Amino acid sequence: MSIDQSRPRDTDRKTRIHLSFYDRTKFILLFTVVFLILVWSDMSGDENLSFAKAFEASANRRWWIFLLLAIETIRQAHFLVAELAAPYHGIWQRYFGFVDRTTRRLSDWTRFRISRVVKWLVVISLLSIVLGAIYKETPVRALFFAPKALWSALPVIAQLAFAVVFVIIQFVAIFWFLSRGGIDTYFPDDIKTRFSDVWGQDHVLARIKENLVFLENPESIERLGGYVPGGILLWGPPGTGKTLMAESMAGETGKPFVFVDPGAFNNMFFGIGILKVKGLFRKLRKLALRYGGVVVFFDEADALGNRGIMTNRGPGAYSKFDLSCHGISYLSDSAASEVTRQLVTHGSRQTKEVNRFVMGAGGAGGGAGMGTLQALLTELSGLKKPRGFFNRIVRRTLGMRPKNPPKYRILVVMATNMPESLDEALLRPGRIDRMYRVGYPSKAGRIRTYQGYLEKISHSLSPEEIEKLAIITPYATGATIKDLVNESLIMAIRFGRTSVTWSDVLKAKQLKQLGPSEDVEYIERERHATAVHEACHAVMAYRVRKHMDIDIATIEKGAEYLGMVASIPPDDQFTHWKSEYEGDILVSLASLAGERMFFDGDNSSGVSGDLESATTVAGLMEGYWGMGSTVSSYASSRRMELGAPGGAKPNENKQEMRRALSDRIEDNLSHLLLRAEQLLRENRAQVLSVAHALESHKTLSGADVHAVIEGTQGDVVNGSLYLKPENIALIEAYHQSALQAHKEHRKPELPLPILA
Repeated sequence: MSIDQSRPRDTDRKTRIHLSFYDRTKFILLFTVVFLILVWSDMSGDENLSFAKAFEASANRRWWIFLLLAIETIRQAHFLVAELAAPYHGIWQRYFGFVDRTTRRLSDWTRFRISRVVKWLVVISLLSIVLGAIYKETPVRALFFAPKALWSALPVIAQLAFAVVFVIIQFVAIFWFLSRGGIDTYFPDDIKTRFSDVWGQDHVLARIKENLVFLENPESIERLGGYVPGGILLWGPPGTGKTLMAESMAGETGKPFVFVDPGAFNNMFFGIGILKVKGLFRKLRKLALRYGGVVVFFDEADALGNRGIMTNRGPGAYSKFDLSCHGISYLSDSAASEVTRQLVTHGSRQTKEVNRFVMGAGGAGGGAGMGTLQALLTELSGLKKPRGFFNRIVRRTLGMRPKNPPKYRILVVMATNMPESLDEALLRPGRIDRMYRVGYPSKAGRIRTYQGYLEKISHSLSPEEIEKLAIITPYATGATIKDLVNESLIMAIRFGRTSVTWSDVLKAKQLKQLGPSEDVEYIERERHATAVHEACHAVMAYRVRKHMDIDIATIEKGAEYLGMVASIPPDDQFTHWKSEYEGDILVSLASLAGERMFFDGDNSSGVSGDLESATTVAGLMEGYWGMGSTVSSYASSRRMELGAPGGAKPNENKQEMRRALSDRIEDNLSHLLLRAEQLLRENRAQVLSVAHALESHKTLSGADVHAVIEGTQGDVVNGSLYLKPENIALIEAYHQSALQAHKEHRKPELPLPILA
């Protein structure tokens, strides 16, 4: 057949459709087998009767079988000629095709049932003839002897059936036992959560309420020609309330809530996950019919909905920064995220990333097993099978059409913090129709969440303090807010109080943010050097970074740092500018510039993390964000192998581009380093003052840092003391003593001054 030609339709054929070999010979074989059985029955009654004589005698008595064989042979010959000769088929259809035209008026289902009845009548008639020959009775009476014969053979049949069933039951029991667990059902009376219990995600709740309207009143959209969305994906960072939202859906609708554990479909045997999926949806259909709908929630859906997973973390992936200084904490959130992404992607000199691509479900974390996801996809959008044993089996056995299944009102909700791991087939419309990002709450959302959790305990926080608390925790989720309030209550109980105060909240925040400090005492000169290092960061952040507020400054040693200064955005911000990134770089370079200035050109290894952060941000400014001396994108130039003289090899192109980019980054950093030195020189007294406050109190809040620089009253520090010239002179003298001790590796002669 030519590629341009299509297979002809049945109505366009000039000959009859060819029959298969089975259809052409099935009745001939049936009549032959029946005749041979009758011959055998005659021979069994007379041992002296030979096969030839039995055949001749049976043929004389049962001549009608040969008549049926002849009719069937003529019929098949007619079909064969009609299949090969178009003129013969045309004449037959023209003059004798009224039978086909009459039957074609009936529906396909009616013709199928009529043909089935005729076939059963033929089979029963032939069976009665065979039984009559065996029992030496008339065919009609012989039919009633069949149950008696079956009853006599029943013990043997039962033994065989029991052996088969026993083996089957063993396998069924094993698979049934392995397919249990991981799925919990909560009925309407068990669920107390409502939408009013979900705080800080009003924009997502508004869209979810729309889905629930369609679940409770599906006719409102179906009568207009639409369909009810059956799937929702909630994705976002951990702790933002995705599970709580799903639970509140079931609570608001009064429908059962089925919780699917993340590891429910992970099994060591192939096929168990498929059985669990089918069993789950069988349960969902029953609950949907009984209660008018059901909500099923797949938590951590990335454990189920992926056929391959990309892992980019290797050994030591998080040990990126030198312990001497928590360099990334000085950056704004956008700069810190870019630095982290670059480090995780490309690695560092100290730590080599191991990039692995795990295919399928064979490796650890590779999904829920072969076939499980495919079974889930089929259940979510596959053909709806007829329901009920009588409907599916009995009606079909009787030749009746099974009733169509009802419309199951099943709302599928999935939650994940890794939506990129989900299979695309799972996220297509018709399966997961709507996807909502459940992100970090806004400032108003954080205030409402704090109010909700604080209402459950006794506290003395004012509305202004709650608002300030929401400001200084910009990326707090519902889970972290709940944990912070609970930790504040523990702080209050630790000090013998039952009501939470503002100081309890600050101490709890410090503990959660920094972790418990290690019980380590610095020697005096190292304590002073660390304080100066952090004071340079703090003063520089105060002077140049207006888009961020200082949150905390400390020189208490933690697990991954000797000291740190952390900043937070005062408002929710979604765009970032060149001046802001330059401020981030200045804050990072302040440690190097400050150590060289205050320690006569010397500097510690603690600046390594700061320099790494500054270099990364400067490289992104120069090569990607259009914030440097050139406009072209380094990524596009590298991809198109531009930037080198004609005829250069690709490797030479890349090397020259890297050298050019490196030179521009170095020029920018050198310029900003000089600017940082100038700013610190102008604010020398403030740097030493903040360093003194850090040595005195170990940890300062942002308000305390501001108080020292501005000379006002802070949370625990009286900044007015640092405005007195005599105190400044004492602090300067102490620094000179510490500097001399640093050079000579000894204890400073002067103790840390106490200001008055």
